[in-house]
Order: sequence, then structure tokens, then C-alpha cells
Amino acid sequence: MNTSLRLSLNALRAFEATARLRSFSAAADELSVTHGAVSRHIRMLEEALGLPLLQRTAQGAVPTADGDRLADGLSTAFALIQSSVDQLKPGPLTLACSQSIMMYWLIPRLNRFKQANPEVELRFNMSHGPIDFARDSVSVAIRLSSIEVPKDAVCMDVANEWVGPVCSPEYLRNVRIETVDDLARARLMVSRTRPTAWADWARCAGLAGLSLRVDESFEHFYLLIQGARCGLGLANVPRMLVRDDLTSGTLVAPLGFVRGPNRLAIWTAPRLSRRPDVVKLVDWLQDELRGTEP
Repeated sequence: MNTSLRLSLNALRAFEATARLRSFSAAADELSVTHGAVSRHIRMLEEALGLPLLQRTAQGAVPTADGDRLADGLSTAFALIQSSVDQLKPGPLTLACSQSIMMYWLIPRLNRFKQANPEVELRFNMSHGPIDFARDSVSVAIRLSSIEVPKDAVCMDVANEWVGPVCSPEYLRNVRIETVDDLARARLMVSRTRPTAWADWARCAGLAGLSLRVDESFEHFYLLIQGARCGLGLANVPRMLVRDDLTSGTLVAPLGFVRGPNRLAIWTAPRLSRRPDVVKLVDWLQDELRGTEP
């Protein structure tokens, strides 16, 4: 009998997760089993194959050359299994985007999508960095071009991101910001998620030699925008996050906006890219983003 037919599927899953995450504990968490169970599965697998698959280290676990080959093949196989299941039992979609995009851009527009597509169930993953579609259970993501695209993602480049300084009308009246030179007496603020926002804006505006001092950093864009609303200073932000504030007059943009260094993109999990509900979501996001940032 072929030895591979006697290998435990649970052992193969335990090994693939450990090799991918480089950690027994992380694999145990992902699979909802104990650290000891993962270790036993992998030991049994190594004994069955007669090969060392992992090098145990103080930091975790590193696949051997044989382990790397096996892990790559298993990752592909498990992704294919998941894809087959998803096609038969689709379930809800998970859209990943940053908290700020969720609060200031998506939620104010979401009802339009729900009214047009009441049959599509949406869940949300609030994040802004790299994504592993399978591990994070993400279907579609909105990301900036500065984030590395997963090698298997279906990526659609959608629109430029426009950036610029905004403040409350009262702050503008008090500080009288009319030209770039007036920034010297303004209180400049940024989000810690984008600490170089003022330098990026100056470079994109053709003012690379302009010296600007940042006075305060907020943990997230939504805190930064609230600070600008409350008159704490001048915030450099993406236009898409403050469009509704600009329309209502809660915020003003005394120096306008410039095309920033990043572009907005939509990433789709490859196994889901042809599903009808995913196509509807991606098409809607594309239209909304291009309408927001023409």
C-alpha cells in the first residue's frame, strides 16, 4: 500500500499550519487544538515519512528543504479544497479595509449596496496591512498601492488617492491660512499610521524643499480627523475620508488637494473572484471609489 494513503489529514494540516506560521503555538491557535497535539501530529508525520520536516528553534519552527516542498504542495491542496467547498456553500463575504475607510467612506455608502444587493451577506475585517486570504478568511480588500500585494491575489488598480490639509472653519478664520507660507504659524497634525503625510504632500505638490514641523500625532486617522473638527490644528488627510465633512462644511481645505503617492486598489481572493456575489461587490466598490476619487 502506498505510504501516503496512511498519512493523517490532521497531521498534514498541523504541519502545513506550523510551516506557514513558523510557530507551533500559532498553528495550535489557528486549528483550535493544543500545542501538544500539533507537536504529536508532526512527530508522527516525520516518523511515517522517515524525514525531518521542521527544525525546532527557540523562536519557533523552520521547515527543512523537504519540509518546504511538502508545505508548498499542502498549501495549494488545502486552498483547492477550500475553494471547492466555497463554491458549493458560499457563505458570507468578508470585506477588509482600514477602520478609517470603514467609518468615513464605507458605512455612509453601504446602504446603497445593500439596497441593490439584499441577498449578499457582508462581514468586515478592519485592517490595513498585508493579507493572507485563507488565514484571515478575507474575500475582498481595499488597499493602498504601498502595501505588498499577495502573490495569488486578483488585483484591480482603481484610482489615485488625493491628499491635503484640512481644518475647522473656525481654525481657518483664527490662523488665516491662505498660502503655503502660512503653514509656518499653523499647528500641523498627522496620523501615526502615516507619519510622513506632510512630507509626502509637499513633495507631490512640488514643494519638496518646504520645511514643515509636525506638532502632534494621533493613533488613527479617525482621531486625527476628529481633532481637526474640534479646531486642534491642520490635519493632512486623504480626501476620501473627509468628503462628507467638506460637503457639510464641518471641515475646509484651504490649500486644496494634490494627487498623493499612493493609489487605491481592490484585492480579491483568487478562489472567489468569479463568484457572482463577489463580482457584484467588486464592481460596486470600483464604481464608488472612482466616483469618490475621480
